[in-house]
Amino acid sequence: MRLKDLVLYCKSYRRDFVRLKRLLASISRYNADQIPFYISTPQDQYQELVAVFGGVTGFNWVSDESIIASNPKVPADIEKTRSGGLSQQAIKSEFWRLGLAENYVCLDSDCIFIKEFRRSDFLSSDGNPYTVIYQNKEFFQLSINRGQDKVEANLRKEGDRVKALFDRDGPNYYCPCPPFIWSAKVWQSLDREYLQPKGLTFWDISNDDHPETLLYLEALLNYRAIPLHPIEQLFRIYYYDWQYYLLRRMGETEGNLKANYLGVIYQSNWDSGMDFSGTTKSFASLTLRRVKRFGRYLQSYF
Repeated sequence: MRLKDLVLYCKSYRRDFVRLKRLLASISRYNADQIPFYISTPQDQYQELVAVFGGVTGFNWVSDESIIASNPKVPADIEKTRSGGLSQQAIKSEFWRLGLAENYVCLDSDCIFIKEFRRSDFLSSDGNPYTVIYQNKEFFQLSINRGQDKVEANLRKEGDRVKALFDRDGPNYYCPCPPFIWSAKVWQSLDREYLQPKGLTFWDISNDDHPETLLYLEALLNYRAIPLHPIEQLFRIYYYDWQYYLLRRMGETEGNLKANYLGVIYQSNWDSGMDFSGTTKSFASLTLRRVKRFGRYLQSYF
């Protein structure tokens, strides 16, 4: 079977199925070139996914377990020994092993496309993917301006740790915002040049200190498996509610975002209203969260 040049992919799970349905609706509306869309979930959550989607089509499903099993060096059920977040990182990064596509646009469930998109938004004229890569100075400065210095400091430390794995000097580069445009060749080079000589798998190095997004960038910068065609992020992401409130106060809307972005992300770690099956937090915890959020909303005025 000939590999597709490009597919869309989202690894999801039960809590995000309502968000995922919203993402699928936006893809169905704006996918001008009909790029195939793949979804993976745990095998035992597939029926719930079908129930939430209610007959909606337009996607191909694969199990998380099939992605894990595609690497024979990884023990069965390894995902059960890791947190959900770390398992998700590794599964997304190992999707290439299924041999479905040369490149894939890796989306999160909380992504929403807001305008028409085509292959040419992700692939350059030579057939290689663009790489979202930048120093993140705008967000760092915004964090400092709003008294959120820890946000900036933590991201810098994260970049330093991953860069040190490859003994690279120079600036830190980031791609913290989905969609990520990933090449199978880059992941293969990381496996061949770094992991195999050390007797490691991706599951061994992907952790809270070494996120998959930075591992991909460092592999590309070090092993040059594909040409570097840099672009800025394709979606506007609201990492925190204080950032969302501030930018809304400055006049930002989904309508005027279309001038520069293909989509928008309201991160699920603070936008919990679309959690499937609701939240398990106590009334007191939810009340405190709302009070703090209202305080950050008021702060956006100053």
